[in-house]
Amino acid sequence: MFTRIFGKPKQETNALATLDKLNETLEMLEKKEKVLLKKAAGEVEKAKEFTRAKNKRAAIQCLKRKRLYEQQVEQLGNFQLRIHDQMILLEGAKATTETVDALRTGAAAMKAMQKATNIDDVDKTMDEINEQTENMKMIQEALSTPIGAAADFDEDELEAELEELEGAELEEQLLQPATTAPSAPIHLPTGRQQVRPAAQQNKAEEDELAALQAEMAL
Repeated sequence: MFTRIFGKPKQETNALATLDKLNETLEMLEKKEKVLLKKAAGEVEKAKEFTRAKNKRAAIQCLKRKRLYEQQVEQLGNFQLRIHDQMILLEGAKATTETVDALRTGAAAMKAMQKATNIDDVDKTMDEINEQTENMKMIQEALSTPIGAAADFDEDELEAELEELEGAELEEQLLQPATTAPSAPIHLPTGRQQVRPAAQQNKAEEDELAALQAEMAL
């Protein structure tokens, strides 16, 4: 079961081992190529020496060996190219396999979750939640219902009494005399006399008259 869910470790191990083997082979071919290039360069130097020594035949033999080395270098280059291609294909196949395994794992997990969550259980749970909600509403309504003497009060009568109180309050406000707030002194430019408002002046005169009448009464 775990192998089916989490992929195939054996196949992955084989792929990694194959890549390691290809890398080792590639390194070996690169080393051989360097050796052959060094030998080819050595044959060129020998050919130069034989040429300076007027030994044409020996110089030609050196050039022939150089070409043989170069052919082997070219062949090794083709081998390396094939190994690179094989490594690229293998790495691509490995990535594809890992992707498929991951998708398979996700699908298995989703299937297990859906199996654990039954649609009938979900419907039953929602019905229970709705039932509990309705019960709570009924309990709250029962608790908010007035009991005892408060239950006998007529809401219409209470609203009518409230309207009477509001009307009486409004009528009382209309019958009260209008009061004026004391005005702040007005500062006029220099050279002009400050004039008090007419309402304040009349009030002052009335106060003086009342004081005079009180003195005459004495």
